[in-house]
Amino acid sequence: MSERIAAAFGRAGDEGRAALMPYMMGGFPSQDWARAVAGSYADSGADLIELGVPFSDPLADGPVIHAAGTRALAGGATLEGVLETCTLVSDRLPVVLMIYANAVLARGPADFARRSADAGAAGAIVPDLPSGEGEPIRAAMADAGLALIPMVAPTTPSERRLRICEAAEGFVYVVSLAGVTGERDELAPGLAELVDDVRCEAAVPAAVGFGIGTPEQAAAVGRVADGVIVGTRLVRAVADADDPEAAAEAVGSFLRASRAAMA
Repeated sequence: MSERIAAAFGRAGDEGRAALMPYMMGGFPSQDWARAVAGSYADSGADLIELGVPFSDPLADGPVIHAAGTRALAGGATLEGVLETCTLVSDRLPVVLMIYANAVLARGPADFARRSADAGAAGAIVPDLPSGEGEPIRAAMADAGLALIPMVAPTTPSERRLRICEAAEGFVYVVSLAGVTGERDELAPGLAELVDDVRCEAAVPAAVGFGIGTPEQAAAVGRVADGVIVGTRLVRAVADADDPEAAAEAVGSFLRASRAAMA
């Protein structure tokens, strides 16, 4: 599955731009809405999709995404439903799941990995799984052919960052700032230097997330990174929409504008 991720970044690079990876919350605010949003992502220029699995205690998520997960769970969202959404679009572009470690352990790492691979997922991000820990999860992901995507942040010590980058699969998720997800008025200072360090240390692409909320910011990040991840802005657009069709149009409009700015 790592090959599909590499191919997506490679196609974007061949076009002279960074890969665009929108995030969506699975099952938010319902399964019908999630299907519409995922389809719009695939139709509107996404190169990959980050698909969130709702969780009750999402430590890395800011208020908008946290609220979306809470609402999705209240509406009956399940891992099975999220994987159904994955199946709908995984034949068109790579899907990377974003799931917390307890949700993986509750179902069993092998079962989670098998179901994810069966749904066509290319990999997963487990933001609360420290590097060097959680071997059962790592082994199950590897056995299923899924890339376990690591994260680095501005606060990651250089020695630890080097170890993470040297072992990275798929891509390195570069957290642009200290804190949780959410839109910011300005990009974090020092981001270009952090991305440069990651690109020198890793054999896989570096994709930046957290704090990107406008097409102009996406373009700015795309000039220094291999990939651009947009989350809160799109989740907020879904939350503000009146129906699934309006949500699909809102997120599609943002992605098309971002692709144009990144060209």
